[in-house]
Amino acid sequence: MNSYYPKKGRVILHVDMNSFYASVEMAFDPTLKGKPLAIAGNPEERKGIIVTCSYEARKFGVRTTMPLWEAKKLCSQLIIMRPNFDRYRAASKGMFDILRQYSDLVEPVSIDEGYMDISEGAEMGTPIEIAQSIQNQIERELDLPCSIGIAPNKFLAKTASDMKKPMGITVLRKRDIPQILWPRDVVEMHGIGQKTAQKLYTIGVKTISDLAHKEDLQLKSTLGINGIRLKKRANGEDTRPVDPDSIYDFKSVGNSTTLPKDSTNQKELLNVIHTLSTKVASRLKNKGMMATTIQVMIRFKNRKTITRSKKVKNPVQLDQSIFEEAKQLFLKHWNGDSIRLLGVTGQDLIEKEDAVEQLDLFSYEKAAEKEPLYDTISRLQKKYGKKMIKKGMAQSEPNKRENQYDTSFNKDFLRED
Repeated sequence: MNSYYPKKGRVILHVDMNSFYASVEMAFDPTLKGKPLAIAGNPEERKGIIVTCSYEARKFGVRTTMPLWEAKKLCSQLIIMRPNFDRYRAASKGMFDILRQYSDLVEPVSIDEGYMDISEGAEMGTPIEIAQSIQNQIERELDLPCSIGIAPNKFLAKTASDMKKPMGITVLRKRDIPQILWPRDVVEMHGIGQKTAQKLYTIGVKTISDLAHKEDLQLKSTLGINGIRLKKRANGEDTRPVDPDSIYDFKSVGNSTTLPKDSTNQKELLNVIHTLSTKVASRLKNKGMMATTIQVMIRFKNRKTITRSKKVKNPVQLDQSIFEEAKQLFLKHWNGDSIRLLGVTGQDLIEKEDAVEQLDLFSYEKAAEKEPLYDTISRLQKKYGKKMIKKGMAQSEPNKRENQYDTSFNKDFLRED
């Protein structure tokens, strides 16, 4: 058994739920099983984009991100359902609860996938036996299918889980890389999108093997430090640990919306930005975070999309503060053309209690009036701990892990509210 668990290495699983939203709906309503099903937005408001679809629908050529009208042309009997995120969150929680029965080192990376470190799992069986047990338990208790990759690191485990769907279990070792990974087109590698692939093509990198053997200098000049990182991945190198606490790290909070119709009406567009700013502010408040950068996204009628951001002088959380920054960015960079979609994002987040206001001449006097209060709070925190009392926050807060579980996957949801 010990031969399956090297002393100096790790055994990592990547568990990836298959066609998650559609599978959850089928588990909830078994009459949907075996039928072409698509989860999509509201076609009346032009949000009719396929979020995910069943494997039965995929046989007709229906794919994620496909416009709904196109999917209907391919599959006239396609069943269309709106997303039910409460249902998906509940299923996700159930799935991760099962994973934690096998290891304390479970790292959710999205609502429907996560890593596990089972390097200490010899008493439970071989890695394949553990993967089979997990797969069977998720199917038995939640009626949901999943694929699992087994590898010595996160990158290879993620790559392996994509190799056989649905309900696959794949082992990918470093010695398998030249035969299995290297012959593939570089765009097929996890972590490389179309834009990055196009840049690599221009320097003669066509396959993953080309990337694995490309000189560092040219990769760095083309892709920056990311080029070196991708080369390491292509050689099967990945030292990232499985970190259960990573889901509590917030880098950005954003909301976007497709307009009911293309618009050049400035008042209407600013109203949309105000609404989006309010939603971002609400989510920041729920997380106890503040943004130090504000970004706006503008998608024009011709689908050209631009994003513009600004580092703010003081960390922001209030809706009006976010709106003012977003408004300035929008007015500065909007060229007057008809707009299809708008988005507002708070970036480079910091915890509210760690936010330090950068005082200027006008705010100094007001801040100075509060200085005795801050001094008192600081002394109390030093004596009784930081959680005893916090500036501008409730005296008691829910447990951080419990409070943040349901909101940590927002980036992966199709936000329509």
